[in-house]
Amino acid sequence: MSTDPHQNQPVETGGAPLEDAAAAVVLVHGRGARASGMLELAAEIDPDDVAYLAPQAVRGTWYPQSFLAPIDSNEPSLSSALELLESTLETVREDVPLERTVLCGFSQGGCLASEFAARNARRYGGVVAFSGGLIGPEGTPREYEGSLEGTPAFFGCSDRDPHIPLERVHESVEVYEELEADVTERIYEGMGHTVNQDELDAFAEIVVDAAER
Repeated sequence: MSTDPHQNQPVETGGAPLEDAAAAVVLVHGRGARASGMLELAAEIDPDDVAYLAPQAVRGTWYPQSFLAPIDSNEPSLSSALELLESTLETVREDVPLERTVLCGFSQGGCLASEFAARNARRYGGVVAFSGGLIGPEGTPREYEGSLEGTPAFFGCSDRDPHIPLERVHESVEVYEELEADVTERIYEGMGHTVNQDELDAFAEIVVDAAER
């Protein structure tokens, strides 16, 4: 197995060209999904001055086990996925500063996006985790360094999501508050493992605010 399985994976794009964009959004798909699906999700909010970049995981999966499994069991895929997000942000940063760049992911992608921002705390345009939370088994030390410096962060999830324990969403919110993010948590009664309109509206608000910074 490659030590860097996601190296040189494609990044699909949509919206405005980066050089003309007021803001950028990096979209991280879920397990078994495609980058194009996240671009379709973004098209539902689609401010016309925003660039969208959606990296594609090898075989549609960022890491092989549950996000609640021991971290070593998801290596080297997890580290490789985090590195792909970093390289995607480096591309964005050539034209759009991080404080106007939003990280958004769904399910496995929401876990990856929220973990990346916690490990690389700084001011972003926003962090949005649809049905996601920080990675690692119960009791994982959350010794992240730095500050998110008021980054708007949104965690939305069902109260009975079959993949994301509610306790992990709450824990992730607490960690983000400790990292000095401006956090919104919304828990939806009886919702499936999906993204609803209220969540899309919250996402759109964060993106518009980032574009106006």
